[in-house]
Amino acid sequence: MFFDEAKIHVQSGDGGDGAVTFRREKYVPRGGPSGGDGGDGGDVVLAVDPQLNTLVHFQGQVHFRAAKGVNGKSKDQTGARGEDVVIPVPPGTIVRDAETGSVLADLTSPEQTAIVLAGGSGGRGNARFTSSTRQAPRIAERGLKGKGLWLKLELRLLADVGLVGMPNAGKSTFLSVISAARPKIADYPFTTLQPNLGVVSVDPRTSFVVADLPGLIEGAHGGAGLGHQFLRHVQRTRLLVHLLDGSTDDPLAHFQQINEELRLFDPELAARPQIVVLNKMDLPQAQQAWPEVKSQMESEGYPTAAISAVTQQDVKDLLFQISHMLNTLPEPQAKEAEIPTFTLDDTPQFTIEHLPKGWRISGPQVDEIADRTMWQYHDAIERAQRQLETIGVFDALRAAGVQAGDTVFLGEAELEWIW
Repeated sequence: MFFDEAKIHVQSGDGGDGAVTFRREKYVPRGGPSGGDGGDGGDVVLAVDPQLNTLVHFQGQVHFRAAKGVNGKSKDQTGARGEDVVIPVPPGTIVRDAETGSVLADLTSPEQTAIVLAGGSGGRGNARFTSSTRQAPRIAERGLKGKGLWLKLELRLLADVGLVGMPNAGKSTFLSVISAARPKIADYPFTTLQPNLGVVSVDPRTSFVVADLPGLIEGAHGGAGLGHQFLRHVQRTRLLVHLLDGSTDDPLAHFQQINEELRLFDPELAARPQIVVLNKMDLPQAQQAWPEVKSQMESEGYPTAAISAVTQQDVKDLLFQISHMLNTLPEPQAKEAEIPTFTLDDTPQFTIEHLPKGWRISGPQVDEIADRTMWQYHDAIERAQRQLETIGVFDALRAAGVQAGDTVFLGEAELEWIW
């Protein structure tokens, strides 16, 4: 089976905690604070590995986690940064947020990398909180937690030429003749159930990659049959070779049907350059159909060719025609993911929720204060209170009706209101 989709869960590393330590050295009776910063957590990195061509390796492993940053140490020693988790993917992999469907990365080039989740930042040690009025602060910050995310990986084959056509049009036979690929071949519809890649050498200095893809059926653009799986791979190709089955009664009708499926899925696909090739010219029926096919296609502006993949009739001429067209076409440009634009508004920095057991305060700033604060240190608690008062949390609680003795939930901390 060809694995061209996978869903994985990734987790960036937690930041290390800052340290609360003081110098304790001989002849230094009043050594100052010496707590070092915690190291940042490791990132989640996706990296292109040219040796891979499917996503099958994700069948055995779904969860990936980067390492935690090391806590700060005494003598102003900063903790080591957590090790990144590097996840190899094949060229042509599109990375999406599984929940929203938004594109996070489009990985096409060898050695290309993308950081999809950054590690949590390390907390500062007490050496960073000295001032003229506080010579021995017992304050440090906790490292921020890493983030978790479900990713959807989609593989789109990187081929110069895509073979399209109805089932049993002879695409697999054609690929086996022009390259070393050996796809399964049989004389019945829907033979090819997975893509096949072949490298075609026209001469010692000219080669290109051809993808034989599953045949289309009516309704493929909506996901019928193998529709979406097939059409996804066609989007990467620069040139389409449209094989028509010369043994059928109306190959031109098949041409229209395939192009309509391409257009409904992605209008750019229907506009992609095509060479229309009538296959099975070893059969009398194909020979009779060829004049009409050639006349109709060329009147619509399509280059044409007639071959027999079985007997290899005129196959070499077609390869030179394909090579010449590829030389005139520009390299495909990957679509960049849209970058969200954020605008300022009047949204509150935090929200207050009245619960049966107390009050819950939440919001990005409040959550970071709660995550950073080491609640076991009195100095750290005082600092957190000053920060909360500065952004208006205390005034908002009073206005909401908080009473002395009420419990206030702040992140994972449970505090008692005493004012």
